[in-house]
Amino acid sequence: MSEAYTHISPAVPPWLNKGDNAWQLTAATLVGIQSMPGLVILYASIVKKKWAVNSAFMALYAFAAVLICWVLVGYRTPSATSFFLYGVESPTVEPFYPMASLVYFQFTFAAITLILLAGSVLGRMNIKAWMAFVPLWLLFSYTVGAFSLWGGGFLYHWGVIDYSGGYVIHLSSGIAGFTAAYWVGPRLKSDRERFPPNNVLLMLAGAGLLWMGWSGFNGGAPYAANINASIAVLNTNICAATSLLVWTSLDVVFFGKPSVIGAVQGMMTGLVCITPGAGLVQSWAAIVMGIVSGSVPWVSMMVLHKRSSLLQKVDDTLGVFHTHAVAGLLGGLLTGLLAEPALCRLILPVGNSRGAFYGGNGGIQFVKQVVAALFVIGWNIVSTTTILLGIRLFIPLRMPDDQLMIGDDAVHGEEAYALWGDGEKYDPTRHGWHSSSYNEEIAPSPYINGARGVTINL
Repeated sequence: MSEAYTHISPAVPPWLNKGDNAWQLTAATLVGIQSMPGLVILYASIVKKKWAVNSAFMALYAFAAVLICWVLVGYRTPSATSFFLYGVESPTVEPFYPMASLVYFQFTFAAITLILLAGSVLGRMNIKAWMAFVPLWLLFSYTVGAFSLWGGGFLYHWGVIDYSGGYVIHLSSGIAGFTAAYWVGPRLKSDRERFPPNNVLLMLAGAGLLWMGWSGFNGGAPYAANINASIAVLNTNICAATSLLVWTSLDVVFFGKPSVIGAVQGMMTGLVCITPGAGLVQSWAAIVMGIVSGSVPWVSMMVLHKRSSLLQKVDDTLGVFHTHAVAGLLGGLLTGLLAEPALCRLILPVGNSRGAFYGGNGGIQFVKQVVAALFVIGWNIVSTTTILLGIRLFIPLRMPDDQLMIGDDAVHGEEAYALWGDGEKYDPTRHGWHSSSYNEEIAPSPYINGARGVTINL
């Protein structure tokens, strides 16, 4: 054989697994697409027209700022130290591809966490305060949760299960977003009372990118193109579909019609709920998790929200607390119940891990899940509060009322559409603007009012 064929390129060293590297780069790209353009499109279309540009820009800025901060100071190589499996020392398994692939993959998770958090403060947070908040929250809040539960942190060594970020990303973004919404303050009363999406079809396009990108989100978690990745991808889609159907069914039962916005919310809660256990549960368990994630967050958003003075007071624009904090917590706890022992052996660092449903030491696993959730909740409340109060010393957290009245044109000097009205049309017979989505004879969607919660007699 000629020398040309026997020569091995230095760009393909013997330790490199090209299949794993190809999948990891693909998964990272899929997760990146969830944010850019997925959530950029979703945010731009699900808000009132006058906030479309500002909402999209908050996501766009966070994506770029997190990348630079992550590369410069945020990323930390996963611990190569040994851990103990019931008294037996065992080395950490490292991926067979370049660090560059892992840096980019981990960045996409950090970025989407900040962008999800932004959903709680859309429509009123001072853009300059947001620009300061993003790098500070990344470095002083996100990294603590990420490096405690992943990468050899103390919760990781203790055996807490967070397969792909149910706690690190979703519980964190939901709690931090709710905390930020409290400190930033509410939208204008007119925006809270009526906040119709300006483009439902475009919202569906963004939601579709989010759903399809989740295959990379959970499928890339094993850091290899292996059996566990396949299981995670399948379970992710099963849970999302189940949750969407349950949420939509509840909308039909209680409101008499299916809501597209509600279906997207149900899709989201299903994707969030399966994340901490995607590669560790059987497919029947993924259906169970979908049923729970399509019903419990629905009740928290549509029933409990109305009855809670705290939830009513805090203006969580897109209900991130319900779709991410509640769903993420449910996912972590359900994983502590339903994690299957054989699947746990494929990837978890602590031997003999299992959910409480499978007996043995599963009850201890559930307790670990509860303790980790309390740590994540507590840390995010404290760190987010500290960061925002620090920023407030120099920059107002909320826009002035004159900017809030106008929206994008006042903040950016740009508008999303060259159209009159706020998702409304002019009807000369009614002497003014009115919504094109309903009239007096047709009841509006419960999601249109911009505030979570309706009165339901259960």
